[in-house]
Amino acid sequence: VGISISGTIVLDGEPDQGRRAISLVPDKHVVVLERESIMPTVPQAVDVLGEHPTRPMTWIAGGSATSDIELVRVNGVHGPRNLRVVIAH
Repeated sequence: VGISISGTIVLDGEPDQGRRAISLVPDKHVVVLERESIMPTVPQAVDVLGEHPTRPMTWIAGGSATSDIELVRVNGVHGPRNLRVVIAH
């Protein structure tokens, strides 16, 4: 599921989405998303995801970033540095 208002992608552990761990480690993560899978808001996406509440979910909202003790921004620490989304019709 994609969430247009926040630019979030949610993977729910199905075989067509690859292994969960793989979504957290690549430098560049490319997601192919069907247009029908894009919801306008978080509550609408949660309703769709709630149809299968036991599936493990990974929420990705852009490249991961944090800052070190000196407040220097570091990208890609806990997930992909770059997230690219391809929308299929």
